[in-house]
Amino acid sequence: MAATGTATSTEKGRRIIGAERQTLAKDLVKRYTSGESIRALAASTGRSYGFIHRVLTESGVQLRQRGGARRRKKA
Repeated sequence: MAATGTATSTEKGRRIIGAERQTLAKDLVKRYTSGESIRALAASTGRSYGFIHRVLTESGVQLRQRGGARRRKKA
């Protein structure tokens, strides 16, 4: 998915608090609920997977289950 441009790259390691964090959280929630992955959000914002995961859970988002191949039991 393409980045919307509202969540610009931030300096790695810099604390994001207050209004800036709330704005970033709203954008991340919107992008995640529209189908973008946590890894894609992390790459586009320059933040870690853990940071994005934390912001989403703090915002009350129910995270999707992991994707990938489903293995079936042999009959």
